[in-house]
Amino acid sequence: MLDQSRPREVATPVYRFDAATPRRRDAAVGDLLTGLRRWRLPAALAWLDLRNRYRGSVLGPFWMTLSTAAMVFGLGFLYSNLLKVPLPEYLPFVAVSLILWNVINQIANDACTSLTSAEGIIRQMPLPYSVHVLRCVFRNVLIAAHNLPLILLVFLVCGIWPRAAWLAALPGLALLMVNGFFVALFLGMLCARFRDIGPIVGSAMQLLFFLSPVLWKPELLGPRAEWLLLNPAYTLMEVVRGPLLDGGAGFGVWLSALVFTGLAAVLAVVFFVRFRGRIAFWV
Repeated sequence: MLDQSRPREVATPVYRFDAATPRRRDAAVGDLLTGLRRWRLPAALAWLDLRNRYRGSVLGPFWMTLSTAAMVFGLGFLYSNLLKVPLPEYLPFVAVSLILWNVINQIANDACTSLTSAEGIIRQMPLPYSVHVLRCVFRNVLIAAHNLPLILLVFLVCGIWPRAAWLAALPGLALLMVNGFFVALFLGMLCARFRDIGPIVGSAMQLLFFLSPVLWKPELLGPRAEWLLLNPAYTLMEVVRGPLLDGGAGFGVWLSALVFTGLAAVLAVVFFVRFRGRIAFWV
């Protein structure tokens, strides 16, 4: 029999939630920090995505390297003649530009489905939403890593040898990844709520490709090249491309890239704090 003389223990709740003060900021910051601490999980999921995408293929992701190489050499020969630029001078430019543009373009397009593609996981497992965003970024980083040997090959063919100035491209790559994370976070939420945003982003990126110096050099604009600082795709490419080709990027380019990254971070975090609790219903 139970001893009725002993006082009954009352269980205290571990988590307390007040609808009047939902503490959105703490939940959002905790989500971001937890996702960053668990970076190995999105990295493993990104690697699994690539393995599943090329299952049964002999070359696997290196098919992308071959297709990029064909595009680089094909467009290099064509536009070097159209723009009257020597091929050894133009080919390294177009190789670096196309590979960097592919990273920016793929992150922007994959960001539109970074959360909706993880609908099953979001509704069944209590994982931070930032894990799915990091998965999108890491997947495109892995794809870009398969194209890096192509840059070295083009440089060697054109007689460009490694130099210490190339190390200045590493901060630019880090800035590009940080910008990609916040853009993917914002677009992932926005496209989960409004499904028409995805096609709009795809069309906008096609237009941005022709407005950005990917196939043409900024010097062709003359004095109007200063307006390129208002193009985020140009500044994010140039902080990496400048050290590889010209020995470094200018102060204005770095300032513009930092401003665009800061604006993307503020916009994404504010949106995430306000609407994080609704993501599970949107997907």
